[in-house]
Amino acid sequence: MRFLVLAALSAILAGPLRAQDGPESYRAVQLEGLAQQRRMLLAMVDSMPERLYRVQAEPGQRDFASQVEHIPASLMVLVTRFMRASRPSLPDSAVYLNTRAGMRRYVVVVYDWAEAVLRNEPAAQRAEIVTFFGARVPRWKVWDELQAHAWWTGGQLVANFRRHGMAPPGFTHPVVAPVRR
Repeated sequence: MRFLVLAALSAILAGPLRAQDGPESYRAVQLEGLAQQRRMLLAMVDSMPERLYRVQAEPGQRDFASQVEHIPASLMVLVTRFMRASRPSLPDSAVYLNTRAGMRRYVVVVYDWAEAVLRNEPAAQRAEIVTFFGARVPRWKVWDELQAHAWWTGGQLVANFRRHGMAPPGFTHPVVAPVRR
């Protein structure tokens, strides 16, 4: 019961705070989210042997490189559409789908671009209401949806590591330091 009361109180208090200063003060949180996505993807790219980039964990699933590619590609397509940004110039897919250096470059190019779009997005544009897959939301909320998609899709990469008896790279968060004993 105490949990329900605390949850209700949190929702009541968070509503006015988010509406009042959410989009502008929240931009830094969203920028950190993009930075964390970049770090996660680069750790995955660096941890998987290149020779396994085009191997599927299971039939019908994307191969490792295509699954990694899907995260920045979705980010790019949806930011272009919903934030009215022009697309970045991308490296050659024959290179980035088959080499570590190429894939690292692809991730860096897309995330540099997305971070610049988010950083420079006018406050008035962030507040505009858009229809995002049937839901009417403020444009700034689209960034949160893209973050959720990145984590959901990135988590699927673990199967590629497990298939080859490898552990995926460890999850780290910049705010949480490891406990030393």
